[in-house]
Amino acid sequence: MALKLNINIKTLPMYVKVILAVAPGVIIAAVVIFLFIVPKNKEIKALDLKISAQENEIAKDQAKADKLPQLTFENERLRNKLNELKQQLPEEKEVSTLLKQVSDLCIRAGMKVGLWRPEQKKTHTSGIVYEIPVRVELSGSYHNLGYFFSSLTKLNRIVNISDIRLSDPKPDKGISTERITFVATTFSAVPEEEIGKAK
Repeated sequence: MALKLNINIKTLPMYVKVILAVAPGVIIAAVVIFLFIVPKNKEIKALDLKISAQENEIAKDQAKADKLPQLTFENERLRNKLNELKQQLPEEKEVSTLLKQVSDLCIRAGMKVGLWRPEQKKTHTSGIVYEIPVRVELSGSYHNLGYFFSSLTKLNRIVNISDIRLSDPKPDKGISTERITFVATTFSAVPEEEIGKAK
């Protein structure tokens, strides 16, 4: 049995007519919103977050790029400083030249060299330089000794003087002469491959 519905739109109340007229539009709008706009909105928010993260990354990279000239200058300055310091630490093959310079300074200062005995090199506690000690015995006046020590300070290499001992002065041709013993220690850089092996 078929049910026949016969509805006359003209006889419907006004509010029902309005509902029937507006309902399809509302339904279509709801479908469009839930199927297209809401997912796209989520996608837009996710893309906005990605854009924001990328903008932050760009800002950080730009800040680093802005510092590049300053860092390049600082790097160059530190390299120059390192080269200066390396000149103060001769390589092992240059140590004999340095010790010859120290010996020549003794003679130029008017001192007589009684003993010049290089001792066994040893690794400094830092592990990056060798200590190369030389036991020295000189004779001369106190003023000559002062001149010698003053000349040592003008060398562009590091030479440490330790264990200084002065004997009682003895007159020699009207000049008071002393016997002086000390240890002159210079340093040489440990080759990088040896530092690597030690590590």
